[in-house]
Amino acid sequence: MGQNSPQKHALGLYAEQLSGTPFTAPRSANRRSWLYRIRPSVVHKPFAPIADHGLLRSTPFDEVPATPNQLRWSPFEIPKQPVDFVQGLRTLGGNGDLQIHAGFAIHVYVANKSMTERFFSNSDGEMLIVPQLGRLRVITELGILEVAPCEICVIQRGIKFRVELPDGQGRGYVCENYAGLFRLPDLGPIGANCLANSRDFLTPVAAYEDCEGHHEVITKFQGKLWSAEYDHSPLDVVAWHGNYAPYKYDLNRFNTIGSISFDHPDPSIFTVLTAPSDIPGTANVDFAIFPPRWLVAENTFRPPWFHRNFMNEFMGLVSGEYDAKAEGFAPGGASLHNCMAGHGPDAETYERATQVELKPMHIVDTMAFMFETRYVVRPTRYAMDTTELQGEYFECWQGLKKNFKP
Repeated sequence: MGQNSPQKHALGLYAEQLSGTPFTAPRSANRRSWLYRIRPSVVHKPFAPIADHGLLRSTPFDEVPATPNQLRWSPFEIPKQPVDFVQGLRTLGGNGDLQIHAGFAIHVYVANKSMTERFFSNSDGEMLIVPQLGRLRVITELGILEVAPCEICVIQRGIKFRVELPDGQGRGYVCENYAGLFRLPDLGPIGANCLANSRDFLTPVAAYEDCEGHHEVITKFQGKLWSAEYDHSPLDVVAWHGNYAPYKYDLNRFNTIGSISFDHPDPSIFTVLTAPSDIPGTANVDFAIFPPRWLVAENTFRPPWFHRNFMNEFMGLVSGEYDAKAEGFAPGGASLHNCMAGHGPDAETYERATQVELKPMHIVDTMAFMFETRYVVRPTRYAMDTTELQGEYFECWQGLKKNFKP
């Protein structure tokens, strides 16, 4: 195809660098990719603000006061009217300040319409997407990711993409991380293996679109949505190389570890990805999962113990049942337990766990996850007013009776 040079590409492509970290970030943390595209990203009409943000919110999260109460939501219904991925984003809460790259936002998405000549990019943070119902075909500047429930994908800051729905509808969760990029956690005494392994994270190959006509790009910038008109598809990257790229991961590839003697270990052993803060061991946000696994510990209480945490926990359920709850926590639903809010197994689960014979037990058909953060999650007005909020959630613990026998 001829010889390339920095002066002129043999195929007539433009070279464009996409930097996900500052230029002078340490080599081990530096993230950038070179894109070879039909037109550079600068070729578009000016962005104009979008007045209607729907139910999408951003910092500051101050619509309603943060609450010390335990919160839980039923599965969010998919609308009857046509709604694409961007229109279907609904913010449940968040924290921090995106202007100083701290904190994150929690969204759910409900969609029944594929995006065609409409694209999205997020300048405020990277998006960790957790499908719960329906597959996603995420078509990005750097290639295509097919993502099914029990898989995740991460779209980094600034990368344009659109979402198609092969199954006609989709529902799931989104963690919008304002801080440093997600990475694998350090393993410490665990050693070199287990948990998520880097070889199982998949990046796409280039799959460019060379088409002209009206296309719309929606950008989230400083908490607001902006729209720009393109006369061509912005997904026109013919080739790329580098280490700043969207990726997917099959949660079934997670190598779970646990107690094989006694006691219930901390949930940090289930961490898939972490976005650290400047305080060692205190994450801006961790992404942890609770997948199928064996329980074999003896002389112990196997469900999560009752606890109050410095960290703040948002949980979702992709499939099956969560072993700490007998009912009320359904796939597509969610719960939030903020700093020092007491929580743990409901009364029915506690009673069963204290009476059962402790034989090896295989937990199957389940996939729960948690976004854990150092910052209190401040709910949105939608989260507190929606009919999916379970006002009776506190009742699940009221049956815990007094057993004290001095």
